[in-house]
Amino acid sequence: MSDRVVLVTGANGGLGQAIARAFLADACVVLLGVRAGRDRAEKLAAEFSGRCHLLDLDVRKADSWKTAVESIVAKHSRLDVLVNNAGKHEDGLLATLSADAWSNVIETNLDAVFHGCQAVLATMISQRKGRIVNISSLSALLAPPGQTNYAAAKAGVVALTQSLAKEVARMNITVNAVCPGYIETEALAGMGEEERKLAQMKVPMRRFGKAAEVAAAVRFLASDEASYITGAVLKVDGGIL
Repeated sequence: MSDRVVLVTGANGGLGQAIARAFLADACVVLLGVRAGRDRAEKLAAEFSGRCHLLDLDVRKADSWKTAVESIVAKHSRLDVLVNNAGKHEDGLLATLSADAWSNVIETNLDAVFHGCQAVLATMISQRKGRIVNISSLSALLAPPGQTNYAAAKAGVVALTQSLAKEVARMNITVNAVCPGYIETEALAGMGEEERKLAQMKVPMRRFGKAAEVAAAVRFLASDEASYITGAVLKVDGGIL
């Protein structure tokens, strides 16, 4: 698995960091797709100087994707793995949800996956090989109240994954989705102690997951060992669903 070229979006967040580290442990070249708030990504790139690089990328914009992929191919001559990890929440009840909150979440969580997959396909098809792993959410399968925008976007990611997997399977390109449940990242940082206890009671394992546990699932789906797995939706949720 060494020397593969991997692009990870949302690389400044806790989950993106863990995913990048999982591939760096395999001696891959890792590109960290970031737009703003890049302090953690910069530290990771410095730690793995020579094999880890920052890449300016606004996942919501097709032109930004085109420029990013062209720069990767120009420098490395290929792109082996895309991990669509960028995402955001703007929770609220639908009755009072603003149009901006709806569109912002759809753009970042769903439109970005469309743009990313479309941008890398020409390269992966010419290589006759590629791995795409889309980070969805347990909310896509077990939609909670207050997340109509997020749940809809992540459910769209699952459907996109399954449809695209069928389109490119004959070209040795696999497309899979990972649905994390409660994971110890900044997304849970706003939880109070009582809220955390109640949430953990919903998890049969009685604990929240670790970012590294999600990263391990992503790493496997991107590996040669997973070459016959495509269109899969893998839950990493401690048994909630």
